[in-house]
Amino acid sequence: MEGKIGKIEQGHPLLRGKKREKGEYTHGFSQAQIQSLSAICATIIPSVPTEDLHVSNGKEGSPTKPLQEFYMASGSDLNIPDETDEKSQNPTWEAIGYNLPTDPEHDLITEPQTNRPLEKGIIETIHLESSSILENLAKKNLNLATSSLGNHYCIQCDVVICGSGSGGGVAAAVLAKSGYKVVILEKGNYFTCKDYTSLEAPSMDEMYESGGILSTMDGKVMVLAGSTVGGGSAVNWSACIKTPFTVLQEWAQKRKLDLFTSKEYATAMDEVYARLGVTCKCEEEGFQNKVLRKGCEKLGLPVEYVGRNSSERHFCGSCSYGCRTGEKRGTDTTWLVDAVNYGAVILTGVKAEKFILMDNISGGKNKRCTGVIAKSINPNISHRFEIKAKVTVSACGSLLTPPLMAASGLRNPNIGRHLHLHPVVFVWGYFPDTDPDLKGKVFEGGIITSLNKVETSLENLNSNSTPRAIIETPALGPGSIASLLPWVSGLDMKQRMLRYSRTAHLLVLTRDHGSGKIISEGKIKYRLEDIDKENLKYGLRQALRILVAAGASEIGTHRSDGQRLKCRGTGEKELEEFLDEVEVSRGPASKSEVWGLVSTAHQMGSCRMGTTEEDGVVDQNGESWEAEGLFVCDGSVLPSAVGVNPMVTIQSVALCISKRIAGLMKEKKAKRL
Repeated sequence: MEGKIGKIEQGHPLLRGKKREKGEYTHGFSQAQIQSLSAICATIIPSVPTEDLHVSNGKEGSPTKPLQEFYMASGSDLNIPDETDEKSQNPTWEAIGYNLPTDPEHDLITEPQTNRPLEKGIIETIHLESSSILENLAKKNLNLATSSLGNHYCIQCDVVICGSGSGGGVAAAVLAKSGYKVVILEKGNYFTCKDYTSLEAPSMDEMYESGGILSTMDGKVMVLAGSTVGGGSAVNWSACIKTPFTVLQEWAQKRKLDLFTSKEYATAMDEVYARLGVTCKCEEEGFQNKVLRKGCEKLGLPVEYVGRNSSERHFCGSCSYGCRTGEKRGTDTTWLVDAVNYGAVILTGVKAEKFILMDNISGGKNKRCTGVIAKSINPNISHRFEIKAKVTVSACGSLLTPPLMAASGLRNPNIGRHLHLHPVVFVWGYFPDTDPDLKGKVFEGGIITSLNKVETSLENLNSNSTPRAIIETPALGPGSIASLLPWVSGLDMKQRMLRYSRTAHLLVLTRDHGSGKIISEGKIKYRLEDIDKENLKYGLRQALRILVAAGASEIGTHRSDGQRLKCRGTGEKELEEFLDEVEVSRGPASKSEVWGLVSTAHQMGSCRMGTTEEDGVVDQNGESWEAEGLFVCDGSVLPSAVGVNPMVTIQSVALCISKRIAGLMKEKKAKRL
């Protein structure tokens, strides 16, 4: 499965990266400041003459030219190789063994597209001017009205949905199919498989919240969240896992939410599986998953195949930058396609600012929601959008739904609270390219195809108890690895990067008992409970044992002091002594001698469902306890953490909520008649 170095000569301009020209910088730093920064960069990434190191490319003889250039490169160089050239190549890739995934056997678009799947229903405001907005809205058969607010484009519809991810996409499909005129607002842009380039930096910048560089306020937890049409489902790692039985029981019994043990919810999970075309086997696993499976089998630990929303032969290792094969079935290629086929319209590059709330004179709840005010992120469009609707759905995700509700004047004390993040820590193992059973590179093959549950004892292996953690494999591009690796010295960093393609990473994820809070947009507070730290530590040690059993020559963590152990010739006693030192370190702001980072790609619970206003933000229909006609339909409604990849859970909840919305709208219409 060796990939060939390919050229991304096409692809969307935004995903090819912007090449800086001389004199284009606008930072305003003085010459003295630039010199100081240059010196700092040269210290972190120094030039290292290869003749002083006696290094080679692993074979006898002199080091290759790419290897020499890699060692000689300095962070102070004017043309430091942090970008791709006109052929979408980077001069460091050959040295570190990286290439874009263009293997001809696997990099195939399974269903050649003459048109983009959502073309008939999409309006991309990034390409428009104020003068052309009304014309484009009219072409999509939207009902335009005169706004009383001034400087607003006014659109009338039945349902407006803010967000197009796993929650919003499902809601759009159900409500459009039910005969309602649906408008979806998405602040991100629309890309298809033909647009994707697999280039790490521009892809993350365009398709992730804050360009993939978002952290909690104390800097300890790095947060990944999708921000494009399809949301997280367009860039996630394809794992499709139904809500665990124990979690459903807990939500039904302890939280008194009978939805989760109903036939309605069980049927919804099956329907989601069917629409996503989930497959539960894998024809061939990539390098990292082979490592996980081999290590587990050597230790006698159970290892499961993970369902994926793709075919069994899907071998794409870059789905985190958008699936170039077109096989991964996110909401952008499934539910949203259904929605536009039933007349829904998607406005991209449009961000919701606040819900339109009025006093509810008809009784019941104090407020009534009549739509949303939004703005285009395109500076050439000065007018805002006023979308008037019978029903408004917030599907912005756990990070952005709470700030939107707060900005609208809602005051439920649960808004933004009870945030769960599925904290993740990483371990790594280096595998020289000598094991015939573990061929391949870290960036090749399906991202998550295997899973190990971390149990307290052997007796729990086949029980329905909640595991302490789960172990999976991540997608980490060269830039992500370079930022996560502990910096011990410039030379050490370069040597670590040279082993990038054969350094397998395992992630340990726990169902967190602790929780956090969304303070405002981009400001997140979060703390791990002691039990979460213990579960992660237990999982870290198991993951390291798995790497050793799989044949790693060296293992380590991402602790700031470069914690690692050479495995060859190391006995069980030395291994156990090393494992005794492994723990979940405090964050970089703790002023501890050693520190570490925690990551998350799952956000849940910040507008949780509850049986009363005191217990939650929305009821079991997903409707706000404060405002009639305002529903939440994303991961923020989950009562607590799921403990596994939550896409199927979010879509299943969204399916139930949106069907209930359709039923409520039908009832109201019948009463009016």
